[in-house]
Amino acid sequence: MIELGADPHRILGAHEAKNGGVVVRTYRPEAQSVRVQPAGIAATLKDPSGLWEALLPKAKLPLDYELEVKYADGTFTVRDPYAFLPTLGDLDLHLLQEGQLEQLYEKLGAHVREIDGVAGTAFAVWAPNARSVSVVGDFNSWDGRLHPMRSLGSSGIWELFIPGIAEGVKYKFELHTQDGKLRVKADPLAFAAEVPPANASIVHRSKHEWSDAAWLERRAQSDALREPMSIYEVHLGSWRRNPREDNRSLNYLELADELSAYVADLGFTHVELMPIMEHPFGGSWGYQVTGYFAPTSRFGTPDDFRSFVDRLHQNGIGVLLDWVPAHFPRDDWALALFDGTHLYEHADPRRGAHPDWGTLIFNLSRDEVRNFLLANGLYWLKEHHVDGLRVDAVASMLYLDYSRKDGEWLPNEYGGRENLEAVEFLKRMNEIAYAREPGITTAAEESTAWPGVSRPTYLGGLGFGFKWNMGWMHDTLTYFQKDPVHRSFHHHTLTFSLMYAFSENFVLPLSHDEVVHGKRSLLDKMPGDRWQKFANLRSLYAYMWAHPGKKLLFMGGELAEWEEWNYDGSLHWNLLEYPEHQGVQSLVRDLNHAYRSNPALYEVDFDPSGFHWLEPNDAANNVVAFARLDAKGEQPVVCVLNLSPVPRYDYRVGMPAAGRWTELVNTDSAYYGGSGVGNLGGVDAQAKPWHDQPFSALLTLPPLGAVWFVPE
Repeated sequence: MIELGADPHRILGAHEAKNGGVVVRTYRPEAQSVRVQPAGIAATLKDPSGLWEALLPKAKLPLDYELEVKYADGTFTVRDPYAFLPTLGDLDLHLLQEGQLEQLYEKLGAHVREIDGVAGTAFAVWAPNARSVSVVGDFNSWDGRLHPMRSLGSSGIWELFIPGIAEGVKYKFELHTQDGKLRVKADPLAFAAEVPPANASIVHRSKHEWSDAAWLERRAQSDALREPMSIYEVHLGSWRRNPREDNRSLNYLELADELSAYVADLGFTHVELMPIMEHPFGGSWGYQVTGYFAPTSRFGTPDDFRSFVDRLHQNGIGVLLDWVPAHFPRDDWALALFDGTHLYEHADPRRGAHPDWGTLIFNLSRDEVRNFLLANGLYWLKEHHVDGLRVDAVASMLYLDYSRKDGEWLPNEYGGRENLEAVEFLKRMNEIAYAREPGITTAAEESTAWPGVSRPTYLGGLGFGFKWNMGWMHDTLTYFQKDPVHRSFHHHTLTFSLMYAFSENFVLPLSHDEVVHGKRSLLDKMPGDRWQKFANLRSLYAYMWAHPGKKLLFMGGELAEWEEWNYDGSLHWNLLEYPEHQGVQSLVRDLNHAYRSNPALYEVDFDPSGFHWLEPNDAANNVVAFARLDAKGEQPVVCVLNLSPVPRYDYRVGMPAAGRWTELVNTDSAYYGGSGVGNLGGVDAQAKPWHDQPFSALLTLPPLGAVWFVPE
């Protein structure tokens, strides 16, 4: 077999002949004859492996020609892929090597184009250590001999323009490694992929026409820190299923209608999607990504996903995506050992292998790897119009000894445990995201005390807009799971979060992680009998929505699910046939609308001036009371919780102002499934100082209940 090497264009295609004219060479194994058209000149078989050559004595370059190839099963006329110049320029290659090619996805991967009037697809892939790379697919019977790619030198990029390849074609890259092995890989920058468990990449070009210009314009003028943000976290595959069609998951277009209507009705401002990037194993919930640039084909096409985002925007709902730059799976057809070397991952398992998840860790010391991830984040923000990225497992990125024992990790150059490359990557990612796409947000799932996660990089922070408040989540659930008789001994577990509530821009998460792996559903965590479980859950939600910080609730929480979440099933919508479950859903709806209607609950979320303790210390009665203040201090909200199972009558609470206060929320309302104990719509604050306030009122506190008051 002839060796075409890293530069097949040197041999194949049209070249000047030594004695004048043009010689055309093509590599067509198993062909019976080849003819160059329209000249009608027959080629001669020069090598038994399949190299054909034709001399056109009167022709000149550039030559416009086609190849008529005859096989045993028919004759085909094709454009010669080796008649075209490289599709990437020197500037593209330079920026990639510098790690600065922000629109990497416009250069690498597969792109339907027209070159010199010829329609086809330009393929490009980064594989610097491969001996040779070919494009294989349905169009060439997955035969790597037919379409070898051209190496673009030290950049490590291989490219080839193949005429006639249109959208919908399946393909991969076939790589020969330096040690002589053959690897067939999916495209790291593919825009679409087959439905798992199949894993070929698919040529895709978007035709979606966006209709969310008004949304994007409003978003660009927004200030997320001072606006309401109530997030409904969703796993698309298990939110709702169609029982009439083999219990299948809803697709993107069905979800665009049903999910957007549901979320809008409940009053959430955003949905956050667990990873929708292509992943082979559903049991990873999307967190083990193989197709970083491809929305999972389980629910439709990439343009169907764009329509989903578009529809939510048109309904006034933002879309956040979980994004996973921390690690990737070991599947042999994906990123692992991509060109036969540790290309995307660290070679040393003390840096490159994750001990908890069995995955590989990106080598962020490589410019090209950082470029890949930075471009990927921008891709979802720019090309799919999403409104933010929640970055998964940030703590595992920041610490070199994360989940490792002594001797299982390597210190940084200064001998410390901080992953300096990851720190710089996260800073750069946030800087670029906020600079390029006005109004977007980023959030970190970060469970340690790393300082300044949500502080600007120019102040030494990581540059995230928000940080998940894992401490609040842990302490709050710990408290609420206690039997009320024991809560007085753990009273300040509930109040401790205010010691650090303003150290970061926090999101309060009750996420999917809290309702799996034997942790039980939120409702089932609550102590007591059936009535007490529901009462506790309603109070938990009222406390969360009144506490400083943005809100996040995993789907099913609003239904008061009894069972843990099952990624392979559906939410139990039949629960809404029962008044208690319907009551919890109604409460969540009312909390969202009350939250969005009262600036005191969101305007000053991240400054102590927006919060004032009224009663933090009444452990004996399991009572806490606090006030939330708006930016002008004119429309406060007072929240009081009685987390014991007995009502408290004539309980005096300090109030910021005199006059009539309306009972805005009462979780014990019969409408929500409670016992109906309350304040008959409101109370009067009198000039009796209490709780360091000039006024106070006598309240009736319902059992295991929360009440909110606003000035009438």
